[in-house]
Amino acid sequence: MSDDEEIDDSSAPLIEHLTELRQRLIWSVLAFMVAMVICFTVWNPIFNFLTTPICDALATRGQDCGLILIKLQEGFFVAINISLLGGLVLSFPVISYQLWRFVAPGLYRSEKNAFLPFLIASPVMFLLGAAFAFYAVLPLAFDFFLGFQQGPVTAEGGNGGELAAAGITFQGSVQEYLGLTTKFIVAFGLCFQLPVLLSLMGKAGLVSAVGLKGVRKYAVVVILIVAALVTPPDVVTQVILFSVVYGLYEVSIYLVSRIEKTREARLRAEGLWFEDDEEGSEGASDEAGKA
Repeated sequence: MSDDEEIDDSSAPLIEHLTELRQRLIWSVLAFMVAMVICFTVWNPIFNFLTTPICDALATRGQDCGLILIKLQEGFFVAINISLLGGLVLSFPVISYQLWRFVAPGLYRSEKNAFLPFLIASPVMFLLGAAFAFYAVLPLAFDFFLGFQQGPVTAEGGNGGELAAAGITFQGSVQEYLGLTTKFIVAFGLCFQLPVLLSLMGKAGLVSAVGLKGVRKYAVVVILIVAALVTPPDVVTQVILFSVVYGLYEVSIYLVSRIEKTREARLRAEGLWFEDDEEGSEGASDEAGKA
C-alpha cells in the first residue's frame, strides 16, 4: 500500500466525522431559527408572563403595572431578545438530541448508560433553578427594590411656609427589566447544574466525597463571591442564592458518596477492591472511573 493510500484511509474517518458534525450543526441551527420565529410571533404573551412578578409586586402597593420605552427602537430589541431566549429554550431538546446522536456512536454501552442520565438531568435542573428564581426569588427581590419608593412629602418650614419633598416612583425601562429578569433566571438555572456537574466528575473519578468535604470552606468563599457577582446588590437575594447553592453543594457530596459506594460494591464483587492497600484502592478507583 502506498503512502497516499494510507493517508486517504486515515483521513476518511475524520472527514466523515466533520461531515456528520456539520449536518448536526445545520439541524440545530435550523431548529433554533424556527423556534425563534415562532417565539417572535408570540413575544407579547411571553413578555406578559415575564412581567408577572413586577406586576404582582406593584399591585400589592396599589400601583399600576407599566413599563416605559426609553429609546424608540427599544421595543423591537425587546422582542428580539425574547425571541432569542425563547428560541433557545424551545429548540434545546432538538439541539441536545443532535449532540447525543453525534457523541453516542463513540461511546461504549456502559458509557452511554452513565452519560445519558446526566444529559437528561441537566435541563431538568436548569428548569428547576429558573422556576425557583421566577416564582420565589424575583418577587422577594422586586418587593425589596420597590420599598425605596416614597410619595410626595409636605412639611412645615421655619417661617411657616411649606417645604415639599420629591416623590420617588418606579418607572422602569422595558429592556432593563427584561435584562434583570433574564439574569436572575439564567444565574439560578446555571447554579442548579452544580449537582449534575460534580456527580458527573465523581462518576469519572475526578472528584471524591472526601475531597469535596475537605475543600468545603473554600467552596463557601467561592459561592459567596458568585452570589455577589450574579445577583443585584441586595443582601436578601445574595443570601437566598448562597443558601441554595451551598445546599446543592452538600447534595452533590451525598450523590458523589453514593456513586463511590456503588463503585466499591461492584469492584468488591469483581475482586478488584484492595481494602488494606491504600494505593491499590486508589488504583482500583481510577480503573473504575475509566470504566
